[in-house]
Amino acid sequence: MNHSSQQTLHYKNSHFATQLPIDYLYSPSHCWAAQEEDGVWRIGFTKFATRMLGEIVDYKVEVEPRVIVCAGQPIGWIEGFKAMSDIFCIANGEFVQANVQLHEQIDFVNKSPYGDGWLYKIRGQPDMNCADAQSYVKLLDQTIARMLEKQHDQE
Repeated sequence: MNHSSQQTLHYKNSHFATQLPIDYLYSPSHCWAAQEEDGVWRIGFTKFATRMLGEIVDYKVEVEPRVIVCAGQPIGWIEGFKAMSDIFCIANGEFVQANVQLHEQIDFVNKSPYGDGWLYKIRGQPDMNCADAQSYVKLLDQTIARMLEKQHDQE
């Protein structure tokens, strides 16, 4: 799928820069949700999340299609060179599918986080904590400020 025609918001802070699709919703846990047809949402990690995990080496979604899931529920795990993390659901509804293409090309998560690197799909509603790109920029600013502060304190 080519998602490059969409409008994006350019974001840069410290040593981090990204293009945030403006019609996506963003979670406090650094995931995004893009609306598709029939109430289905395609969900993946933001570029910031993939930066924190490092190069992704493996991932598994442990939920079967048609199972009812809720926001905050761990539905799998992802492993990067820098960290391993649970994948927490950011929507309430029916699990549709995991991105099986990633079993062959896990590097899509890093190379195309807002496109082919999506993780899973859900038919339902994103968590009420999900916000627009402008709100996510504020969260990124706060998160990066905290990280820089912590880094400064350690020096």
